[in-house]
Amino acid sequence: MVVFDDDPTGSQTLHGCPLLLRWDAASLAAGLRHPSPFLFVLANSRALDPEAARRRIREICAALRPALDQALAEGVIGRCWLVSRGDSTLRGHFPLEVEEIAAAFGPFAATLLVPAFLEGGRTTVDGVHRLAGRPVHESSFAHDRLFAYGTSYLPDWVAEKSGGRIPAAAVARLGLEDLEAGGERLSQHLLALAAGEQGHGPPAGPAGRLVAVDATNPSQLARLGEALRGLPSPEGQRPGGRFLFQSAASLLNALAPLPPQPRDPAALAALRRCDPAGCPHPGLVLVGSHVPLADQQLARLLAEPACADVEVPVARVMRVLEGPLPDQLLASLEQAWLQQLEAAFASGRTPVLHTSRGELVCRHEAERRRLGAALAGAMARLVGRLAPRLGYVISKGGITSQTLLADGLALAGVELQGQVLPGVSLVLAPQGPAAGWGGCPGALGLPVVTVPGNLGEPDTLVRLWQRLEGSSPG
Repeated sequence: MVVFDDDPTGSQTLHGCPLLLRWDAASLAAGLRHPSPFLFVLANSRALDPEAARRRIREICAALRPALDQALAEGVIGRCWLVSRGDSTLRGHFPLEVEEIAAAFGPFAATLLVPAFLEGGRTTVDGVHRLAGRPVHESSFAHDRLFAYGTSYLPDWVAEKSGGRIPAAAVARLGLEDLEAGGERLSQHLLALAAGEQGHGPPAGPAGRLVAVDATNPSQLARLGEALRGLPSPEGQRPGGRFLFQSAASLLNALAPLPPQPRDPAALAALRRCDPAGCPHPGLVLVGSHVPLADQQLARLLAEPACADVEVPVARVMRVLEGPLPDQLLASLEQAWLQQLEAAFASGRTPVLHTSRGELVCRHEAERRRLGAALAGAMARLVGRLAPRLGYVISKGGITSQTLLADGLALAGVELQGQVLPGVSLVLAPQGPAAGWGGCPGALGLPVVTVPGNLGEPDTLVRLWQRLEGSSPG
């Protein structure tokens, strides 16, 4: 399973697999040789405008195709499926990304749309995608300034996101009854869908027919995965197989079931780095996400006396970007924030480096993205300077986490260790020459906990911090 991930948090139900931040030939070859059945390529496309996202996916496909062809020819892998992992609250560049993957690897008989993320309370019933039981278009996520939408019924959502190019009537559905049946009935249903039966004509294009899939519990997705694995592969060794997938994280476990996570949450927290005498190095928390849930989690964490507030004022950074000499002025601001972080360490507290709350209204999408990149870049550079002295980092938000790993820590790849809390992953830069994925001084072996912006309860950041500090009740 090669997973194109539009931010670095989509592996949040798995463990023991590589996450690539670069897609040069050597990194892809190393990833495909990894014993895990999963290889994630962190495209970070949700942080890009549509045309930049298109170029990014095309670039990855151009590098991946020869790597897959070679791996198949040499028997390194037996067959391959491709997954576009997207947000379980329906934000992102859809159908752009699956169409670009299909153009490079297709044609596919069908694309299965499976946004259910069961561990996070995202389910799909009768084609309606829900968050904690409510239609997701009623949530704050549907009002995202870049990826807003007005319906939770997936066929209508597809029509809306495609600008009407893919009509709702062309979207087939795979319901709960079909999944519960499993076995031969489900296999035949999948083949019929792929063949254009069931009263739906396939949309034109190499992605094939779009099929919206219901799910409310893991056993339903497990039956789907079993049926998919049992289908014949008349395409032979062609990378991609019969189906393409646009999904959230839960489907991945069904496509290639893994053994239990070898390290439990307490053992993952124990990966915190220590000095030669065994004294734990201090931790640091980053919060860049601006969704209301992130605001609540940040407020709860800053109420802890042992945490120190280090705020990055968004409006001030915006003024710097608009003025003369933005690079020099931003560097001056970073030096001031570094001094605040040093003061927090000196006081024995955990610094919480975060952007100011509230969402600054930008004049256009390009300005918003430029601001977001500047904020994430500044925070990532600060962590990179402090990395040799850190025991762990907790990073909240997809763009924040991607920028931290790729730029602040200069890593080409990391290895997913597992989940500290449900849906919250801990990654490490592998140590030793076999990894070959680089990193800044002090990056190797540094545990980084990646927290999706849209996940958790108001106390999630507090619980994570307590667990990494060794003060969690369990």
